[in-house]
Amino acid sequence: MINRVLIIGAGGVATVVAHKVAQNSHIFHEVMIASRTKSKCDDLVKKLGREDFKTAQVDADSVEELVSLMTSYQPQLVINVALPYQDLTIMEACLECGVNYLDTANYEPKDEAKYQYSWQWAFHERFKKAGLTAILGCGFDPGVTGVYTAHAAKHHFDEIQYLDIVDCNAGDHHKAFATNFNPEINIREITQRGKYWENGQWNETDPLSVHQPITYPQVGPKESYLMYHEELESLTKHYPTIKRARFWMTFGQEYLTHLRVIQDIGMARIDEIDYNGQKIVPIQFLKAVLPNPQDLGKDYTGETSIGCRIRGIKDGKERSYYVYNNCSHQAAYQETGMQGVSYTTGVPATIGAMLFFEDKWQRPGVYNVEEFDPDPFMKYLNEQGLPWHEEFDKDLEL
Repeated sequence: MINRVLIIGAGGVATVVAHKVAQNSHIFHEVMIASRTKSKCDDLVKKLGREDFKTAQVDADSVEELVSLMTSYQPQLVINVALPYQDLTIMEACLECGVNYLDTANYEPKDEAKYQYSWQWAFHERFKKAGLTAILGCGFDPGVTGVYTAHAAKHHFDEIQYLDIVDCNAGDHHKAFATNFNPEINIREITQRGKYWENGQWNETDPLSVHQPITYPQVGPKESYLMYHEELESLTKHYPTIKRARFWMTFGQEYLTHLRVIQDIGMARIDEIDYNGQKIVPIQFLKAVLPNPQDLGKDYTGETSIGCRIRGIKDGKERSYYVYNNCSHQAAYQETGMQGVSYTTGVPATIGAMLFFEDKWQRPGVYNVEEFDPDPFMKYLNEQGLPWHEEFDKDLEL
């Protein structure tokens, strides 16, 4: 059987996915890359030196265009590395064409920074009835963090009680201000209210108001800020023994100062305003003048450190566990031409697709990554460039 995959998107993460798909041609036999701008897809294929990869233009906001493309190309799987706004249109097209689905970030509406899985979970019965698999949130966080949690639950705990996801970017892109992925998505995510799970309910905090230093391997202590992140919703659902679940991310003071100014002057607004008779969204205009995340890799130094710090019960005794990956921005750039943040998202998406084609991650319906067997995924992380490390029964600081 010929394994045919359609990659939707041509940004930094899509570039990493394309590189990794090309490296694993024993699994991915035929590949198409499609985005709103076909020339970007053509440039990517040229850099890969893969004349056999096809390219196409498609507006991922249009179910009709997506259906037309899928009908003509007939992939078994779509890897959605476009924008989170486009998840639902792509899922609708997949259902209409009988195509399986994988993404890296949950759907959010354009007019509100709202991160929840309800819109995509609502597709479960339709995908199940169609005999199609949909794999949600197969990046790093969400993605690997869910697999790490599933691995811990399977091998190291009888009961997970406390989960802290810690995300440190200790890199330096040598720009006054830049975001590591789509600026619009990035700024919306960071400026929303914080939220964490404790004792069966969600607790909200003012944006970035809760913070503390956390020590990261090979990096040292970095001020880390409590945020809401989508995998908290799925993990607390699938591991109901969790008493508290939180997500922490590091930010430098210069970044936070720029962010505060952007908010204070209204450039983080996501609603339309009238400018000289034209309707513009301030944050979209800001995106156009900020550095392109795809162009940051060349001068990026340092590394990321992302992992799960878990406490719970094993054989009647309390235990702690820390599983993490450190990723060098320079190593990521040398391999794919992209910085580490794109790399840590694109590699897991490719691994999820590999496991789909190997029939290891196939099940009719809509699922988060932690609902599948973590073992083959953990094995591939070591083999595909994101090796993991673990520590037992040490101070987790949280």
